[in-house]
Amino acid sequence: MIAFFANIFGYVLNFFYELVGNYGIAIILFCLAIKIIMLPLSIKQQKSLKKNYKLQNEMKQIQFKYKNDPEKLNQATIELYKREKLSPFSGCLSAIIQLVLLFSVFYMVKEPLTYVKKIDTEAINFYVNVLTENNLTQGNAYSGAYQEIAVINQADKIKEIEENKVEEGQEQSEQEKKAIENIDELYINMNFLGIDLSKVPTQSLNDYRVYIIPVLYVISSFISMRLATSMQKQASKKNEPIEINAEGDNKDQKEEKEEIDPLAQANKNMSLIMPIMSIAISLIAPLGLALYWLMNNILMIIEKLILNKVLKNEEE
Repeated sequence: MIAFFANIFGYVLNFFYELVGNYGIAIILFCLAIKIIMLPLSIKQQKSLKKNYKLQNEMKQIQFKYKNDPEKLNQATIELYKREKLSPFSGCLSAIIQLVLLFSVFYMVKEPLTYVKKIDTEAINFYVNVLTENNLTQGNAYSGAYQEIAVINQADKIKEIEENKVEEGQEQSEQEKKAIENIDELYINMNFLGIDLSKVPTQSLNDYRVYIIPVLYVISSFISMRLATSMQKQASKKNEPIEINAEGDNKDQKEEKEEIDPLAQANKNMSLIMPIMSIAISLIAPLGLALYWLMNNILMIIEKLILNKVLKNEEE
């Protein structure tokens, strides 16, 4: 399934690359396009979160009322969400889409010749064999998991080797002739503001430039999480639940106030898990992936600020 989406996204990314001629700018435009497509879902999720905060007062009363009866508690909770047309699992769809995007983009930047340039597997294997036969994979950091990156970086060498074979009059198979004819497709301009987006941070430790995008991504993730936490606190404070007038000790009331509803819990977990997972992957993947996530974070921050302002005005 991931390969299917990576293939579709590859058409979009290649369209932008053919348009601007730069891999980095194409990734930024691709990210912007995805954000625009996902905007209706983002608006729906933001509205669900705001509506969920408003229901916390009633939710806490239900939790307190049926604290000793789990069956009635679940039934009352389901009825509350059903009445308000709010699903406790509404955050799951967003989480699934984020995971699909995460791995689909990873596949694209890992194998750009397959998913972006749409070069067939036989031709790619031929280029890899040329590198291997001529010992061009020795000392190449991308010869293992990122063979297509190695082919792109060694495109000039491959072309030179095959042209020499033609000049020497060596007999060539149909596959070799076809590969030579299409060899210009191997060239992808991955230089973005002086940073080679084909490089992998953990495989290029001596190049300080490989850390720039991942560090900016970490900073943007921190800002995004702080913003989400701040918005949640503001909404919770605005909809502070009334005191529950029922007999019980302070301990029971404290426990009830600390209850977290399913939707808020799901979003809190995702806000923590996704950045950690993304940072770990970005360190072992080509920098094109980290650039996508960096731009995604920046656009997400802008989106949250605008949607929060717009929805706030609607409420007022």
